[in-house]
Amino acid sequence: MFTGLIQAVGSVKRHSSQLVVRGCDPFSPLSLGDSIAVDGVCLTVEKVLSDGFLADVSEETLSRTTLGSKADRGGIVNLEPALRFSDRLGGHLVSGHVDGLGEIASIQQLPQSWSLEVLWKDQVFGRYICEKASICLNGISLTVAGCTEIGDRFWISVIPHTWRNTSLYDLQTRDLVNLEADLFMKYTESLLLGKSSSLKKSPNISDELTKEWLASNGWE
Repeated sequence: MFTGLIQAVGSVKRHSSQLVVRGCDPFSPLSLGDSIAVDGVCLTVEKVLSDGFLADVSEETLSRTTLGSKADRGGIVNLEPALRFSDRLGGHLVSGHVDGLGEIASIQQLPQSWSLEVLWKDQVFGRYICEKASICLNGISLTVAGCTEIGDRFWISVIPHTWRNTSLYDLQTRDLVNLEADLFMKYTESLLLGKSSSLKKSPNISDELTKEWLASNGWE
């Protein structure tokens, strides 16, 4: 589990069938088996290096994230070690399991911040987006400033500290990013739609989660 608060910016490249991640000095020493979020993707330390680690990566991870393309060009990545139970939760709960890709539609520099417009490549995930919700973009805990009605397109405001201390400054329009929606929204939907075994047989669970269904079941 992670918080989305980036502790270092490093690099990733391919090493045979593995990935080599460097730039972990701020939270070293690493140990075999440690979990590290790399651009929002939870990777396991397979071998400790002097300033980073080697990690195995599955076909599923390569197909659903930007890690493969970034590794091919030695791209920069955001790094965060796993959360300790004693740590402060300054961001939001992040699993390191990327839901899908987003595309940077526009980047606008404002007097006191940057505004990023992001488009879900798979619009089905838009249902997890609402104003002021949490979103994890390339491992960074961010807040949704606004969105379309179906959430397929949304905007985030980035303060100067976050812009300078993460890889956001390196983004360009049309770049792809890793997105993980808020865990609580996904779990709540799963429970309300009866996907857990204890709720599947309930006659009160609708196949479609709508405002009308919520209102009729006591949600205001």
